[in-house]
This record gives sequence, C-alpha cells and structure tokens, in this order.
Amino acid sequence: MAVVFRPAGEPAADRADSWRELLDATIGPLEPHGVPDEVRAGDLGAVRVAALSQRDPGGARRTARHVRRSNSELYKVDVLVRGRGVIEQDGRQAALEAGDLTFVDLARPARWAMASSVTCVGIVFPPAMLPLGREQVAPLTAVRIAGDEDSGALASSFARQLVGHLDGPGAHRARLGTAVLDLLAVALGARLDRAEELPPESRQRALVLRIRAFIEENLGDPDLTPGMVAAAHYVSVRYLHKLFETESTTVAEWIRGRRLERCRRDLLDPALRALPVNAIAARWGLLNAAHFSRAFRAAYGAAPQEYRGVMRPG
Repeated sequence: MAVVFRPAGEPAADRADSWRELLDATIGPLEPHGVPDEVRAGDLGAVRVAALSQRDPGGARRTARHVRRSNSELYKVDVLVRGRGVIEQDGRQAALEAGDLTFVDLARPARWAMASSVTCVGIVFPPAMLPLGREQVAPLTAVRIAGDEDSGALASSFARQLVGHLDGPGAHRARLGTAVLDLLAVALGARLDRAEELPPESRQRALVLRIRAFIEENLGDPDLTPGMVAAAHYVSVRYLHKLFETESTTVAEWIRGRRLERCRRDLLDPALRALPVNAIAARWGLLNAAHFSRAFRAAYGAAPQEYRGVMRPG
C-alpha cells in the first residue's frame, strides 16, 4: 500500500527529522536540503517508487559516509515530472527538465539540487534486477536521458504513471515493477548503444509496451491495423501476433477494445454531450456506425445511445 507523507501536518521543528527518517527507510542515508510538500511512496514488487512534490528549492546529498552506513547497494532512476533539477555523480551533471530522467548508483556519493515547483518520481531497485552489469552502466551515472526521444520517452511516460498504481493488487504491482525495469533497461542500453545485449525476454516485454503505447497514440487513425503497427516497429505481422500471444488477445482485438473504451469514456463526458454518437466513434477510428453499435453492445451490454442515457449522472 502507498505511504503518504505530508509534513505540513507536523510541528515545524520535527519536519526535517521526519523527512530524513523517511529517506533513510526508503532509500538509505542522505542529507536532505529542504522538506517536500508531499511524498507518495510504495512498492511494486522489489521496485520502490516515490513521487515527491516541492514548491521551494531543495535537494539532498549522499556522501561517502552515508554510503558506508548503508546496509545494501541500490540503483536509483529519477524522472522529472515538472520543473528543473540537476543531479551530480562521478564528476558528471545531468541537467533535467520535465520528462527527462537519469541514473544514479547509490553505492557512490551523489547530489540532487532541485529548483522551485518540482515534481519528481524516484525508482529504486537492487542492481541484480537490471540486466546490465555495474561496469556497463557506470558511464551512465548522472547522464541526462531525454524524455522526448525514442526509448527514453516511453520509459519516462510509464514511470510517471506508476504512482497511481501503488494501491493495486500485489500481483499487478509486481508486474508493473518488472515492466518499468524492462523499459529502463532498454533506455539505458540504447544510451550505451548496447540494447542488443539485453536478455531477449526484456527486449520483448519492452517492445510490447512500445507497441501498446503506439496503438494508444494512433487510435483515432482509421488505418490503424496490425500491418501498420508491425511496419512502424520494423517487425513482421506474424511476429507481432506472436508477441501478443502473451497478452491473451490478438492485436486487432486489442485495438478494437481500446477504441471502444475511449468511446465509452467520451459518451460519459458532459463536455461532449452535444456530439453525436457516430461522431464520437469516428474520433476513435470507428467509421462503420452499425459495426460500432454491435461491438459496443457486445462489450458493455447496451447500445451506445442507450448507455449514454442510462450511465450519465443526473
């Protein structure tokens, strides 16, 4: 379950100590500078995730003394959701903006300096869970990985959504932890030009996540088909279908299901009340009105117009 830390509810004299104790319990010994407004943290299997929001400038420092006091060695990836920050390690500085991420080895000293109005997601995990050796990732500490390019974009987007799943079922959380590590491994490997050295299963799971993200971004395109998806990812349609065998559905079924879900949400949106049902379907690439109505009824037990009238509040 998620743990929420809001120091404003504590006496001012105790806030810094409470924040230091929370850091020590979740990451390891650090010397913080400033106190955040809110921290939401929890575990996704063996992966620990924390989202920090802070209005005032702040940061932290991990010294050699802190490292010696630690009982275990951990890796940390920081994803900046909002604002700007600088993370230093091994003589390098990663100047991050919204969406960017960087890698830190907590077995060595490091420093974090965040500007005002910052939200950051930290992901902490044991080195053994990353399919890259310590000597391989050593050149990547405090190196900026852009959050708007290739594999870094998907890893960043996925990581920023993790906090919303910290209260989910244990098996679901564990799967999310594995998924985000696969994406981070691909992003780090690509930054090293060594992605091909990753285990095939990690690359395959990351590819499925990239494909699912591509489908989400292109649901409104009527020409979105398995062939288009395969071509966009430089794989054959046959291999694409093989990938989706682990999803317990076909690619075409996944596309149709996601389109119907988007239509369902729009039908319940008061801001779209004046938009005809067929126009909503067309927004999401479903141009055949009769086919859309049949598919919607099969999925949700009512025709689109009926569903809109029954389910709309008021």
